[in-house]
Amino acid sequence: MNPPVAHAELIATFKRAEADAAHKLGLINKVAQKGPKAIQAAVDTAAKAEKRRDALAKKLRTSGVRL
Repeated sequence: MNPPVAHAELIATFKRAEADAAHKLGLINKVAQKGPKAIQAAVDTAAKAEKRRDALAKKLRTSGVRL
């Protein structure tokens, strides 16, 4: 079953946010050698990306779209 066209943009935004969150989590390992401040900044950035992803997922669920 295809989601309505109105949800297509929201789904695309969710998929980008999902990829962004995964990318930012991967960056934590890369900055590990740069010290605790760099690690904390990467963790904070990843947390924000995860919150953005989760908020979009919630909007999709309330719209009745399942991924």
